[in-house]
Amino acid sequence: MNDDAMSTIQLNGSTITLLGTAHVSKESVELVEEKILSKDFDCVAVELCPARYENLKNRSWWKNLDIYEIFKKKKASLLLINLALSAYQRRLADKVGVEAGKEMIRATELAAENDIRLEVIDRDISTTLHRLVTKVSFWQKIKIFSGLIVGIFIGEEVDRDQIENLKKGDMLHSVIEEFGDSLPQIKNVLIDERDEFMTGKLSMLTMSENSPKNILAIVGAGHLVGMVPGFDKPSDQIRINELTQKLPPSRIGYFIGWGICIFILGMFYVGYQQSPELGWSLVVTWVLINGGLSALGAALALAHPVSILAAFLAAPLTSLNPTIGAGMVVGLVESYLRKPKVTDFERLRDDIASFPMWWKNGVVRVLLIFFFANVGSAVGTYVAGASIIQQILG
Repeated sequence: MNDDAMSTIQLNGSTITLLGTAHVSKESVELVEEKILSKDFDCVAVELCPARYENLKNRSWWKNLDIYEIFKKKKASLLLINLALSAYQRRLADKVGVEAGKEMIRATELAAENDIRLEVIDRDISTTLHRLVTKVSFWQKIKIFSGLIVGIFIGEEVDRDQIENLKKGDMLHSVIEEFGDSLPQIKNVLIDERDEFMTGKLSMLTMSENSPKNILAIVGAGHLVGMVPGFDKPSDQIRINELTQKLPPSRIGYFIGWGICIFILGMFYVGYQQSPELGWSLVVTWVLINGGLSALGAALALAHPVSILAAFLAAPLTSLNPTIGAGMVVGLVESYLRKPKVTDFERLRDDIASFPMWWKNGVVRVLLIFFFANVGSAVGTYVAGASIIQQILG
């Protein structure tokens, strides 16, 4: 075993053994089994949040998703990024014939079988994704999603040696490295904050009543780089609470959205002042380009004809209101008209790993419709805005 994949920390009278794993490695699964079965530990801590732990115990949790409610609660972006991350993991896992996260699954199983205390120490996945969505811009979200898609379907073949090299960085690290240093906000939310959160949780565990004396903490190996030095000054409960807060949307994006609204309406007014014909021409330009590109996006995702019409009608209006996106309107319409079938949920885990099935699975298709309608409307806003300025300047 690579010495860099394991580190021992003495804290508050307890010993914490940090075991770094690759989430798609047979060797990592075997190593976890060996450590737990050694009976050297009275507590096993895993890089899971309560929600993901429950999902492991209830493997059919996908079937309980209500897509219509997801759109109503504006959580479609969170689910789409989560599915893309899952598909990325699935692609790597399929190369070596081991289920992604199998070492975490085995850890929870062995802890239960051997009556060893189990602790989940990661931040809730919904909080992490929410903070990601609110901290990065719309175009950065597109870069994340497109980068994942490239990694899933267009990436080079991955052999076992490359998979084992993931011990230098877990799945999220490998995704983020593809973006380089251009999106530091993403690394901060997906990696740095979680390093700090898990270090703080382990620290508080050692100070709890009946605290365990020998803790085996199983985390993605990339987290060791941030977690080990973090034990010099671990986070307290106040900081943990800060890291679990779901941040409000960025005010910058809010002001930019209203700025675009005021600018476009101002251009309509200026055009109408020059001549009523020009004013109406600008309105028609806005509707046709913005609505047309959003409708085209929905059509590319194989939306229902009524949903395509909804995209055309909604985009010119939602682009002037930063509190709602065209994709959400179209997603609501699509999920109402063509509610995903039970079989779509049952096949979701398999279908996300097959690119053609993204358009055939009812759950994934409605999320693609949401995504492409939003992208089309965003592009349409800038294209139509440029055309309007050109017409006014003559």
